[in-house]
Amino acid sequence: MTMPVDFLDAYDVVVVGAGHSGCEAALATARLGCRTLLLTLNLDKIAWQPCNPAVGGPAKSQLVHEVDALGGEIGKMADRTYLQKRILNSSRGPAVWALRAQTDKREYAAVMKGIVENQENLTVREGMVTDLVLGKNDEVIGVETYFGVAFQCKAVILTTGTFLGGRIWVGNKSMAAGRAGEFAAEGLTDTLNRLGFETGRLKTGTPARVDRRSINFDVLEPQPSDPDVRWFSFDPEAWIEREPMNCHLTRTTAETHRIIQENLHLSPVYGGWVDAKGPRYCPSIEDKIVRFADKESHQIFLEPEGRDIPEIYVQGFSTGLPEPIQLAMLRSLPGLEHCAMLRPAYAVEYDYLPATQCFPSLMTKKIEGLFCAGQVNGTTGYEEAAAQGMVAGINAARFCQGQEMITFPRESSYIGTLIDDLCTKDLREPYRMLTSRSEYRLILRSDNADQRLTPLGREIGLIDDRRWQLFQRKQTTIAAEKERLHETRVKEHDELGKAIAAHTQQAIKGSITLADLLRKPGFHYADLEQFGLGNSECDRAEKEAAEIDIKYAGYIHRQQTQIEQIARQEHRKLSADLDYHAIETLSKEAREKLAKVRPLTVGQASRIGGVNPADINALLIYLEVQARQSSEVVV
Repeated sequence: MTMPVDFLDAYDVVVVGAGHSGCEAALATARLGCRTLLLTLNLDKIAWQPCNPAVGGPAKSQLVHEVDALGGEIGKMADRTYLQKRILNSSRGPAVWALRAQTDKREYAAVMKGIVENQENLTVREGMVTDLVLGKNDEVIGVETYFGVAFQCKAVILTTGTFLGGRIWVGNKSMAAGRAGEFAAEGLTDTLNRLGFETGRLKTGTPARVDRRSINFDVLEPQPSDPDVRWFSFDPEAWIEREPMNCHLTRTTAETHRIIQENLHLSPVYGGWVDAKGPRYCPSIEDKIVRFADKESHQIFLEPEGRDIPEIYVQGFSTGLPEPIQLAMLRSLPGLEHCAMLRPAYAVEYDYLPATQCFPSLMTKKIEGLFCAGQVNGTTGYEEAAAQGMVAGINAARFCQGQEMITFPRESSYIGTLIDDLCTKDLREPYRMLTSRSEYRLILRSDNADQRLTPLGREIGLIDDRRWQLFQRKQTTIAAEKERLHETRVKEHDELGKAIAAHTQQAIKGSITLADLLRKPGFHYADLEQFGLGNSECDRAEKEAAEIDIKYAGYIHRQQTQIEQIARQEHRKLSADLDYHAIETLSKEAREKLAKVRPLTVGQASRIGGVNPADINALLIYLEVQARQSSEVVV
């Protein structure tokens, strides 16, 4: 809309949607001094977790740590409201360690609601935005709601989640809704199309919830919380020790598979009523049965949704089949033979804007002052949404204040990887963050997220004096501890040296530094402490950081060299007849996409949707090996 409008009130920034992206965006703009309005369809569903009430997991936990390092909230929320915490991939290297928390969904939403409602410079209000108000130069100057109320502003951040033209499906039955029990956002898609934006449809889904009291837990395998609690936030004030709850493991059976196979034609996708793309890495149970027909069984996790509510989330059992069939499927699972279903599963399709229409700042290329973040950009997951909300909030505030906007390069963070992928690759299915998407994952670890990003958060204005002093003290302590480990030596003939040699089953020749001991396979800081060589003045995170820096120094240097090589190889030409299917180190999806598109350069290959940075690294290594072999043949 470009006609004169009577504005009810004026703000610097209007954030549309109060999910995980909208909350981070609104808090960031308000904390950076912008008068902010957060508009939501339902004040009672702020920061709701409509799918699994969980935070973190592989690659997603890195995003949460990074948002926290910049001054965001999602990590603090998970630390304050968790029901269970576990470290995933702990037997592997630190690059893929992942903290995951099951959270209390009602408590999580209530705590976040209190934070946004009490944030200075931030007003929260119900309303459905249906139109943008533009100025003479097609820049954003306001928004208008369904009931005709208009608000003036300098910037708008769209964080509409699954609500934009949302429609939920159970079998062939559907209704307009952003999620079960909440109406969809209508009208805004038409506005965006009218302004020349490309929009599309995506699909996601959620499983049924069953009554905890109707489950036979005696026959199920418990999945307890880790005894040693880890934290998402780098701020100790957010750490609250809580009584953990167990999750439980069951499996699909031959009967489960039979029920699904016989009723596939009744699902929204296989029945042909929905053709929107769903998330590749979080498939429905129907997709699992079809795509992995050779598998006799699939793991299903039963996860509590709250400490004081009976709902159990059936992880891995997302479906859009009719409700009576859902119940039969559930009762075919061991332990759920007599279960009561409290909420049916459903599929949801919604409108999104391919994020290639955005700059890396997340401001759109067509409309100055309009930003997009979260699922509206084609992503899936609370963590991906929160990360984008943080970036959009920072840049919307800087836009309003006439400052240069911030771009997060790939080598700086998983946030940078996420946004670079969204803005450069033509992605036509919901994007999920994976460790394999980052070619820099050994450097972009969870433990050093504050080292990488907290100085930037301080420079931007989101890290206060207390957090900054904590950060500086930690980095000073780590540096001093690394110096001690490099300088302290254990001698061959000392009793301590003999004991360590026996422990490692390797002789010490002359003497050895504690740093060199840490470099030995299977030797860790805990072993130093066993021999009285630890430092009681360091906390666990500081000891862990020092050990990782020392133990993996060679690998980190090698990866930094690879980063430089990739930069130099950006314009390297690719042969038109290169047989990508023969390069086994490439992912299957990458082989298919590369063979189809036939890129002319490595740079072009890197921007093909479905080709991850790890694939490009594998391609470069393959080309280098081929070049060396060719050189040897010539000689």
